[in-house]
Amino acid sequence: MTPLDRLTLSGIGLYRRLLSPCKGFRCAHAALHGGESCSAAVARIVREDGLSGGRARIAARFGECRAAHRLLRGGSPLALGTDGPRVRGVCCCGPIPIPFRCG
Repeated sequence: MTPLDRLTLSGIGLYRRLLSPCKGFRCAHAALHGGESCSAAVARIVREDGLSGGRARIAARFGECRAAHRLLRGGSPLALGTDGPRVRGVCCCGPIPIPFRCG
């Protein structure tokens, strides 16, 4: 594990301890599909492949989370109602997790 990998995991740990509780602990992907949140998934990917080696998997996960966010906010014909259901704690609407609001 490289120093950058360790720094990344430390940053994710700080995010999960300090910011995630303020926004509801769940990203859109986890809210829609269940399973692990983006922060947990990225931490696992970094541990498995390293930050550099896992770049494509991390980008794919954030892309899936953006798609889940659009679905939950009404950007799909599958969403309920005109605006879709209200979701608290969505963290990923771009390539970087956003801690407090999305969309």
